Amino acid sequence: MLQNLIHELKKQANPEKAKVFARFFKTRKGEYGEGDKFWGLTVPQTRAISKKYFERLDLDDIQKLLRSKIHEYRLSALMILRFKYEKGNMETKRQIVEFYLKNTKYVNNWDLVDLSCHYILGNWLLNTPELHPEGDRKILDKLGRSKNLWEKRIAIISTFEFIRNNQFEDTLKISEILLHDKHDLIHKAVGWMLREVGKRDQKFEEAFLKKHYKQMPRTMLKYAIEKFSKEKRDSYLKLS
Repeated sequence: MLQNLIHELKKQANPEKAKVFARFFKTRKGEYGEGDKFWGLTVPQTRAISKKYFERLDLDDIQKLLRSKIHEYRLSALMILRFKYEKGNMETKRQIVEFYLKNTKYVNNWDLVDLSCHYILGNWLLNTPELHPEGDRKILDKLGRSKNLWEKRIAIISTFEFIRNNQFEDTLKISEILLHDKHDLIHKAVGWMLREVGKRDQKFEEAFLKKHYKQMPRTMLKYAIEKFSKEKRDSYLKLS
């Protein structure tokens, strides 16, 4: 079945889009996506093919896809994990979370992170607190302090699942850890999650901003206040 999936991915390859994606995802030497190879499939195309095969592929198959330099292979692997997680029983979910955490080095571009971590790791931590006696979300703290760009992004984006359930404290904790990070992709991710908090409880977000906005990178702050009134946005930007 793995070869069938690969064959279908190859059939959808689009060399012109592949060139565009390679530029968009910064694959040149020294850029964050250096060495990533694209076939030019869109996310909906990859999702449809992955959904067709996910029940017939096991973790060994997924591991082979994840280890590929081809971006769409890794994206397909992560989508298959998502589908398996969503359909699985508690033991299957546990195995998938453990597998995901062991393979974070292959979740190595921002779309791969954003399309997988909160659906898998975030959902698991939200729904199984009784299984984590030493601190159910301690893993996010560890990931947030990692030297790996993508693990740090996994830490903050995983909290999106908490935000959707009106739980905001962990987002703020990880945001504090990442407040002085140097990478633009972390600035955007933290700002995005703070904005999502604010969409549900603006006062809660502003309590955090009033404490930290002068230290926040400009991009992070702009993302965080994007949904505020123009007057309030201007006030924060003027004072920062």
